[in-house]
Amino acid sequence: MPKKALKGGEFLIKETLSSDIFIPEEFNEEQRMIAQTCKDFTDTQVLPNADQLDTHDRELLTKLMKDAGELGLLGISVPEEYMGFNQDFVTSMLALEEMGKGYSFAVAYSAHTGIGTLPILYFGNEKQKAEYLPKLATGEFIGAYCLTEPDAGSDPNNGKTKAILSEDGKSYNLNGVKMWITNGGVADLFIVFAKIGDDKNLSAFIVDAHSKGITIGVDEEKMGIRGSSTVQVFFEDVKVPAENLLGEQNEGFKIALYILNLGRIKLAGATVGASKATIDNSVQYANERKQFKTLISNFGAIQYKLAEMAIRTFASESLTYRISQNVDDAINDLIAGGMDKDKAKIEAIRQYAIEASIAKVFGSEALDYVVDEAVQIHGGMGYSAETAVERAYRDSRINRIFEGTNEINRMVTVGELLKRAMKGEIDLMTPAIAVSKELMGIPDFGSVSVDYFADKHKLIANFKKAILMVSGAALQKFTNKIQEQQELLMNAADMMMYTYATESMLLRVEKLSSMYDEKKITIYKDMLDVYLYDSAARINKIGVDAVNSFAEGDEQAAMLMGMKRFTKAAPVNVVKARRAVAAKLIEDNQYKL
Repeated sequence: MPKKALKGGEFLIKETLSSDIFIPEEFNEEQRMIAQTCKDFTDTQVLPNADQLDTHDRELLTKLMKDAGELGLLGISVPEEYMGFNQDFVTSMLALEEMGKGYSFAVAYSAHTGIGTLPILYFGNEKQKAEYLPKLATGEFIGAYCLTEPDAGSDPNNGKTKAILSEDGKSYNLNGVKMWITNGGVADLFIVFAKIGDDKNLSAFIVDAHSKGITIGVDEEKMGIRGSSTVQVFFEDVKVPAENLLGEQNEGFKIALYILNLGRIKLAGATVGASKATIDNSVQYANERKQFKTLISNFGAIQYKLAEMAIRTFASESLTYRISQNVDDAINDLIAGGMDKDKAKIEAIRQYAIEASIAKVFGSEALDYVVDEAVQIHGGMGYSAETAVERAYRDSRINRIFEGTNEINRMVTVGELLKRAMKGEIDLMTPAIAVSKELMGIPDFGSVSVDYFADKHKLIANFKKAILMVSGAALQKFTNKIQEQQELLMNAADMMMYTYATESMLLRVEKLSSMYDEKKITIYKDMLDVYLYDSAARINKIGVDAVNSFAEGDEQAAMLMGMKRFTKAAPVNVVKARRAVAAKLIEDNQYKL
């Protein structure tokens, strides 16, 4: 690949160089212009209408979507021949980050540009693409994705919606109920998943939302994202032209999984934008609110919160754009190898399913932390609907459920890794055996290094050894019944997530050190020091819990000793470092890192 990107999941067993990753500071002028257009649209058209959107104003939502389409914001990922901008994956993520500051409108936008449009782009035939993509890219059509059913949420292939082919073979008769359909109340086009006849697997269909036999339910009254239209959709003897089958029969479940992987990465981008906007609101409030005759931004307790919010957001942003560029590099490499461009996009997204789940979980949980602390900083006002952080708090909660719950995604992270190991795509056993031998040997405490980044890379390598130690021993004990040990798998997933996030942050700061002078890089080193130190403690606790759940006797003692060795971090004055981060936020009066 052009940047020597590792294959999906290989970050656990191979080293990544900082020169091989993309960081947000490398956006080019065109990308920044697109981001500015998104920001201007959000600031001038979405945010002033946020309250009205929350009243389920479908007319307003439709207008905003169409206005976004006129500006080209709905077609950023769509090829030029279909009225789009044909931008790369990283650019689409940057656009989504800016749109992610638009609260519930960001959900409608993301659903349309992602799951409402890309199934046709990636899986449609040329006739389907020519007919539907220009309308979706320009906003003439609003798209929605109909997968979930009352009895089929996390298990979508258990859906009951049926499609029966007519005797003349010209159409399908569609019957069923779909629920939690984002954009359902304003959609012109549905991507509907149903089983044809007695098929065991789903198939996918492009369905005109205005077809006879379709009934749209009322907008759901939700905790948050009230401005997005979420409805039940009822299909009763709906005639769908046979040529509207999307992809091949029985291919629907595969399409759903690919699109979910894509949605997970995209959601991470939106949470980064929402986090930054919430930090801006919080620091501005802290710089205005006085208690005990002084600004609350002067209080150490408030500074801790602001700094931690920024550090977690910086980590989330770092891993999100790392994986985004990996996807672009994989696409380009596959196309160079002769693969069709749309198939290359599908394969690249599949390749990084592990990282996609990590990004989704990390981003959604980082945002939840940010909005929770934002409410706390605002005090009683934070609980009032008059403030933006009240809406941010409510809107954030759905992200841990969207695109597969965070529990499901944790299981996917480890399950996909083990599946690839069993297929021989990733060699986990060789490094796991090496770690096991290292545990039996004399510890190599090494010499004290004076290289700032080398020391941190060594600690990251040790984090990976801790994961391999736990995973290797657990696999030996439980073999093919490992999937029944969900608590253990979730422990392993969290260890992987914190390792990936910390490494991404380290690589970004290391790359920045070659771009910035020593004075400017100091604040980034402060953030890295805090996050790496905290990650070591988190991974140690999670790893110890995992070991204690299945190991006994000498094996347990050896593994606990190994866990202590692999997560031993140098002392850090986290108070001083966080105060420095908070000071920059307070001085800038916004997130400007």
